[in-house]
Amino acid sequence: MLKVQGLSKTFFPFTVNEVKALKNINLTIKEGSFTAVIGTNGSGKSTLLNAIAGTFIPDTGSIILANNQIDQWPEYTRARLIGRVFQNPFAGTAAEMSIAENIVMAMKRGEPRPLRIAVTSKVKDEIADRVRMLKMGLEDRLDNPIGTLSGGQRQALTLLMATWLKPKLLLLDEHTAALDPKSAAKIAELTRQIIDQEKLTALMVTHSMQQAVDLPDRIVMMHRGQIVEDLQDEAKKRVRYHDLIDTFDRVQKRELFDESVAKLLISQYC
Repeated sequence: MLKVQGLSKTFFPFTVNEVKALKNINLTIKEGSFTAVIGTNGSGKSTLLNAIAGTFIPDTGSIILANNQIDQWPEYTRARLIGRVFQNPFAGTAAEMSIAENIVMAMKRGEPRPLRIAVTSKVKDEIADRVRMLKMGLEDRLDNPIGTLSGGQRQALTLLMATWLKPKLLLLDEHTAALDPKSAAKIAELTRQIIDQEKLTALMVTHSMQQAVDLPDRIVMMHRGQIVEDLQDEAKKRVRYHDLIDTFDRVQKRELFDESVAKLLISQYC
């Protein structure tokens, strides 16, 4: 279970560049659930993931994951509990190393690593069995440098590596956004398959309204550092693509209305 309470973060405080990126975020995610976070650019989606992953320490609030309060832990310590897949298919892997060597590194996440990565025949057989489920023929190319693969192939392997040790939480940060439509659809399908198969708890940031409708059990919408909608259970089952677009429009119109009222009040009383 993930529990975020009173989470706030301001970048460049007390300067002309001040940005209130997160404003008193409260979010509880049940074990085994799959939640999508959507919102416009600058809404705080990726900032929320970064706060959970440990990219920075929040100004206020707490983050509890699997009964551990992790908000003051460094990022490398949180990596023992958290798997993450980034937007860039080439992030999180070593291009010059082979597929097998990259996966062995993932298998040893959180452990002291030797100077050389040992890929024994037994380990390679285990890797081949797991890679085969991707249905990309990569089980026969385990000695190939991972940097020679396409973006879709590499992202599929990154997803497999991030989930190899069954993390307590899987963070997906727009992990299909840089792919062509066919590869994005394949990675989306693999994502749902692996999460269901391994019974993982997942938090996914996405700009794809269709993915938000099709993949997760719950949709959280953010705007200007706050959660403005939370669709789960029956509300999530009923939601459709156009409903999310309508909600976006409603939130933005409400903000414009609030701003116009504020300007009117200022003009009258100042």
